[in-house]
Amino acid sequence: TVPMAARSFRRVIVMPNLVPPVTTVDAAMAYKERILAHAPRGFEPLMTLYLTDATKPDEIAKAKAAGVVACKLYPAGATTNSENGVTDVTKLGPV
Repeated sequence: TVPMAARSFRRVIVMPNLVPPVTTVDAAMAYKERILAHAPRGFEPLMTLYLTDATKPDEIAKAKAAGVVACKLYPAGATTNSENGVTDVTKLGPV
């Protein structure tokens, strides 16, 4: 939980494999606000986006501008909540 993580860490990398996954800047910022509502002052969630076959370069640029620190590539079906993940890395060429 956020309070438990905040007791040991000042910053955390937030994984985007929710249901539904965090695939847009708007979703990432909304998730960050939900986290901060349970965190002490000074705690910093480092937000990430969930890459999909449909991720567009302009969303990555918006993410960088908004302070999103990384994107996570989940191969489709490889781990928890990865069914929306990347099925073919060549589809990420423009990204």
